[in-house]
Amino acid sequence: MTLRTRFWVLAGLRWLPTGFVIPVGALLPLERGLTIAEYGMVAATQGFVVLLLELPTGGFADALGRKPVFVASAVVALASYVTSALAQVPLAFVVASALSGVFRALDSGPLNAWFVDAVHEDESVADRSGTVARGLSGYASVVGASIATGAIISGLFILWAPLGREDSLALPYWIATALALVQIVAATLLMHEDRSARVAGVLWSIRATPRVILDGGRLLWRSRVLRALIAVELFWGFGMIAFESFMPIRLSELLADRDHAAALMGPVTAAAWGVSAVGAALVPLLLRRWSMVGVSVTLRIVQGATVVAMGLAAGPVGLVLGLFATYAVHSAAGAIYETLLHDQVGKENRATVLSLASMAMQPAGSIGAITLGVIATGVSTGFAIIVGGVVLALAAPLFLVREPVSVAAGRRDDLGCADR
Repeated sequence: MTLRTRFWVLAGLRWLPTGFVIPVGALLPLERGLTIAEYGMVAATQGFVVLLLELPTGGFADALGRKPVFVASAVVALASYVTSALAQVPLAFVVASALSGVFRALDSGPLNAWFVDAVHEDESVADRSGTVARGLSGYASVVGASIATGAIISGLFILWAPLGREDSLALPYWIATALALVQIVAATLLMHEDRSARVAGVLWSIRATPRVILDGGRLLWRSRVLRALIAVELFWGFGMIAFESFMPIRLSELLADRDHAAALMGPVTAAAWGVSAVGAALVPLLLRRWSMVGVSVTLRIVQGATVVAMGLAAGPVGLVLGLFATYAVHSAAGAIYETLLHDQVGKENRATVLSLASMAMQPAGSIGAITLGVIATGVSTGFAIIVGGVVLALAAPLFLVREPVSVAAGRRDDLGCADR
């Protein structure tokens, strides 16, 4: 099995459980008595936990290795799924969200960093940036297909309700739990990593983590482009809450039936991620015609506009079509963004910098969840979605930031040495 195939298989197993829980992530807490504002606070917990743990876990992945951290993320994800399925009161949902934050912090860099490391270590690869871009665009397509598959099966299980109507929204979490076990086994077998030069032991890695984090911080301080790319995540994280978390709520309002909305979110989410997979597959074609920066600016503006259109939709059909348009550019934008990010770092700081990006996105999402939750409660859910779309589009100019000529030349030399 080739490196890229193993990368995509592991990506599929990582995101398939997410497909199962996305359709019910916002609706299960509401079904069990939480208000929209309370749900916003619960969702925000994940982002704040990520804010605290992103750099330590990213530095740990750079110091210890990608594989053990990726496996640990799946173990914590399993605990989060179980807690969500059993939760009945706000505090229990907060605990589940906190566990999800730990899982996301651990998960934000190891798998992709493992793939990019392997590409850069392969002397036979001439166009490393292009190879990485193709691998990550394929990854995005796999993610979309996996989430789509999980979401549509999740919707079917909700309609079937083998555990009864009261527990139908919790069933996807139990399925995700079983899939997390499969992910753990697959990662153990498929992630081949030479850690002999990286680590002398777990305790050594823990001691080395602060130094790795400090090195990543210095890299961020020295690079204007890297700072701008990290800042993109602030706007993106805030805006994604609008179409990820508030779209199901808006759909339930338009249908006036929460169970019906939950059942529909399965096939709707599946179709959206299917569209997203197609969009990601077109990335190599886009990059043959335009630059990564030009495509990034355009996609970010387009995505912001599609989210605004979702907020303006007066009926469920318009809302769903707006979601499809949003996801048509979502994974493509993400794949190109991550390629730009990888171009700014070497192996020794790769997972740390990915964690810095996630560290910006997750608390921004938390602020978005709280802010948009208040707006939805005080004004309307539709207006909250519009605000999210506007904020998302504001990230576009950040892709135009450039290094001074002398610094850019030095960065190319440094990265060339790191890659060799």
